[in-house]
Amino acid sequence: MSKEEVIGAIDVGGTKIAVGVVDRTGSILARAETPTDPEGGYRAALDRTVGLLKHLLNECSRPLEGIGIGSTGPIDPETGIYGEVGTLPGWRDSPLVPDLERTFRVRAAVENDADAAALAEARWGAGRGCQSLLYITVSTGIGAGLVFDGKLYRGAGGAHPEMGHQVIDPTGPLCYCTAHGCWESLASGPAMEQWVHTNGGATDLTAQAICELAKRGDPLMVRAVEREAHYLGLGLANLVTMFCPEALVLGGGMMKSAGLILPGALEVVKKVCTQVPADRTSILLAGLGDRTALLGAACVWMHRAEVRP
Repeated sequence: MSKEEVIGAIDVGGTKIAVGVVDRTGSILARAETPTDPEGGYRAALDRTVGLLKHLLNECSRPLEGIGIGSTGPIDPETGIYGEVGTLPGWRDSPLVPDLERTFRVRAAVENDADAAALAEARWGAGRGCQSLLYITVSTGIGAGLVFDGKLYRGAGGAHPEMGHQVIDPTGPLCYCTAHGCWESLASGPAMEQWVHTNGGATDLTAQAICELAKRGDPLMVRAVEREAHYLGLGLANLVTMFCPEALVLGGGMMKSAGLILPGALEVVKKVCTQVPADRTSILLAGLGDRTALLGAACVWMHRAEVRP
């Protein structure tokens, strides 16, 4: 009997590249990672990634069906070629998908990493069985992926919607996106850290440390958490009002402190969302943990194969 095919899964981040072999049931059969080292150049990073995937495939002794990639962006989902990525200097115009297809002689597909995570949570995670799902990652930045009727939503020209840059408070801090008071500038991890620093806290406090100090009752840190919950809740309320999804799934590093932040955010959603049946939207924590990135990459391939055989 011939062995079942597997999917090569690659997650490209600014710090590391994770590589895995995944089957169609969502089992990660093998995994490894390498530093991205973007300053070392795209070709060196590609060579390391190819080497890892070849090694993992040899370990599994299974034929390769295709390769799915979740990546920090912008990267064109149709051509698989990078745009200008702040965390990957010098990688502009690098043809990731064509290079992988040429090397492994299979089709490859890429999506923004938040879109990849949304697909994974819809197929195997907290949003399993939902027809409409928004996945929000709250970490260094705020990103989102949308899955409607089982299909990934993209905008005009294949654009990835940037929910993190909706303006919440036009009097708020200036973001690199050039807007004042966008969601990311108010509710991301660095936004919390900057607010604490501006209000007299130590400059080296991370968002995680701020949350730990808030648990101990530090007055400034408690205010920082309350502020985070308020602005997180406003952004979520906007999404619930605009899309009325069945599930809104939250992931990312800030959700490690969800027990501290989320109750206040949910109160804001309840208070603000008066024009839609907000109680029909389940606001959930992501369910895949550290498997999200690789399962998301595998789902990119599966979704593309299903949508466009």
